[in-house]
Amino acid sequence: MTADRIKEIVAQMTLEEKAAMCSGADFWHTEAVERLGIPASMVSDGPHGLRKQDQEGDHLGVNESIKAVCFPAGCGTAASFNRELLNKMGETLGNECQAEGVSVILGPAVNIKRSPLCGRNFEYYSEDPLVASEMAGALIHGVQSKNVGTSIKHFLANNQETRRMSSDSRIDERTLNEIYLAAFEGAVKKEKPWTVMCSYNKINGVYAAENHKYLTETLRDKWGFDGYVMSDWGAVNNRVEDLKAGLDLEMPSSNGVNDKLIVGAVESGELSEEVLDTAVERILNIVFRYEENRDKSAFFDRDKDHELARKVAEETIVLLKNDGVLPLSEQDEIAFIGKYAMKPRYQGGGSSHINSHKITSALDAVRGMGNISFAMGFDDKEDKTNEKLLAEAVETAKKAKVAVVFAGLPDAFESEGFDRQHMRMPDCQNELIEKVAAVQPNTIVVLHNGSPVEMPWANKVKGIVEAYLGGQAVGGAVCDILFGRVNPSAKLPETFPLKLEDNPSYLSYIGEGDMVEYREGIFVGYRYYDKKKMDVLFPFGYGLSYTTFAYSNLRVDKESMKDTDTMTVSVDVTNTGKMAGKEVVQLYVADKESTVIRPVKELRDFAKVELAPGETKTVSFTLGQRAFDYYSVKLHDWHVETGEFDIMIGQSSRDIVLTKTVTVESTVKLPFVYTTDTTMGDVMKDPRAVEIVKILIEKQDLFESENSDSESGVASEAISDEMNAAMAQYMPLRGSVNFGGKVTMADVQALVDKLNALED
Repeated sequence: MTADRIKEIVAQMTLEEKAAMCSGADFWHTEAVERLGIPASMVSDGPHGLRKQDQEGDHLGVNESIKAVCFPAGCGTAASFNRELLNKMGETLGNECQAEGVSVILGPAVNIKRSPLCGRNFEYYSEDPLVASEMAGALIHGVQSKNVGTSIKHFLANNQETRRMSSDSRIDERTLNEIYLAAFEGAVKKEKPWTVMCSYNKINGVYAAENHKYLTETLRDKWGFDGYVMSDWGAVNNRVEDLKAGLDLEMPSSNGVNDKLIVGAVESGELSEEVLDTAVERILNIVFRYEENRDKSAFFDRDKDHELARKVAEETIVLLKNDGVLPLSEQDEIAFIGKYAMKPRYQGGGSSHINSHKITSALDAVRGMGNISFAMGFDDKEDKTNEKLLAEAVETAKKAKVAVVFAGLPDAFESEGFDRQHMRMPDCQNELIEKVAAVQPNTIVVLHNGSPVEMPWANKVKGIVEAYLGGQAVGGAVCDILFGRVNPSAKLPETFPLKLEDNPSYLSYIGEGDMVEYREGIFVGYRYYDKKKMDVLFPFGYGLSYTTFAYSNLRVDKESMKDTDTMTVSVDVTNTGKMAGKEVVQLYVADKESTVIRPVKELRDFAKVELAPGETKTVSFTLGQRAFDYYSVKLHDWHVETGEFDIMIGQSSRDIVLTKTVTVESTVKLPFVYTTDTTMGDVMKDPRAVEIVKILIEKQDLFESENSDSESGVASEAISDEMNAAMAQYMPLRGSVNFGGKVTMADVQALVDKLNALED
């Protein structure tokens, strides 16, 4: 429907109808206006599966939803580093939505993994904003190709569950732009999600729902977002101010309470009716975009989609350790141990919880194989060792050639609504792994968890497989990896620290009362660990394969460029092993010498390539300004410093295999305001400024010590030439007044005025 036609419809609506359109009709539907042909439109939870509730709605997943297909959660799909895979998953979700009459699916969730403790990390993608944005963008593209909308969430700086409806995220401007906004920015600009969901929390003192700076100035004016903004369920605090800020749709229904506030505000003149009209137009644009592209022939084939969920899961499983024990032989005697072999933990709790139409466990996947034994080992209803189950598991492990322990985090340890208290697995599971490894040298641990865990037993087992929360087909996917039917190709989208205390947000995470200070700034995840040269359990971007890859011939199409240009980077990748496999090629950029504090390197692009044994392929990347810049608080914009940058190709953030240095020239000069406090060292950086301050140097030799007439003795020994130079470099211009009385403050101020005239 054209914009003009939508305006015509809005012009025919009563004030009360327009106000009602800006809130839900119920828990999942927008309002209908039958007399004007405006239909109700349904939205539904589902970042990794369709959680459609036909009856009474509840945002935390208590009430029953339709039978659907649970795909791997965001923690896992990000590990695939495969945009095409996420696009295909998105297409499938979009088709399911069409089959079920859902106009907008509420996801993806791109909030940065600031701490391993966040209870909702399983739903989020990464500690790195590029990975989060690119994975989200691929999913959005796939869903919306089926004429179904997405709602990228939770905008903005929603990185903990503790006090999430009242907490105030205090973040500096540079960190907000480089880390937290950047996770949304690329996906919004490139893929144009139909809707954006704002979060509960405050950002620097202002609730997200009434934050004009981010909902309008950033989201719409800077990024070009043209859909509607909806609230997270219950995130509205001041409906009229929210509407002014750019929050179009309140969800769920307020049962008319807030509608009356809107009507009253318009009638009193507090709220311009044009603001209300604009919000209604945005909502109707999406309502009719879906309605006019309904595919009533769409068919929801759950079994077919289950098989796709298995394929997706196969690329989300990270092989973390393999001391020659994997892949397993299908003829060996193998013990499967642990409750999660029988009943896997494959999804998180809360609003993303899918009512799966079927579940394939690891035991289901090996049914019929006579060489597989099983012992439950533990029960996850409480963290308490069951001595009988433990003893059975140890005996079962002894009799086998290999033991595979299926462990991880129970629902009680991570879910929407609360944060984890620690980074440990249940004690009973750690004890089980230790006891099994003590009697079985060929022990492998398969982990089902949505966030990093400490692994006190890591050096006592031969294999570690991170299955994350792999969706309803995870059991089949894990067995495909274990037996070598599929070559593992996933990489960690987050760092696994050795212990929680190593995490950069550890000292300030959760905060004091409602105040949460992001004191670590831009140093989130590997940006911190790599800068500190800190030992980690497993680094960002890490993951093993059953084959090996070699990199060669790193080249660029130009070795120097202006920041307005682009550069093509190419590298050859060869499969040097005996098994076909996929490799994630990671491109990092490092500013070799910066005047601002920066990470040692940052991921700027990645690609996944499939190679047969002995095959070589060329992987190419295009780098523009954003590959080299940082966010300047002086410009309130992105800025590249002229200088040398290292282009790095890595297999993880800690395994850089090729490096090439290039030069980038900035086309934008940072403004510099001279004051009487400006140091001589800063003045000397500009030859034009040096000419102006020569009068100070001539009137007073600032580079000699006050005791320059003493050529020997204690004074000359105490003050070296190097000390003189250092003192002069850091001497403020006003300091010249203090030596000999030849220069006055009036002289200094006159010079400052001349210096600033250079910047005009």
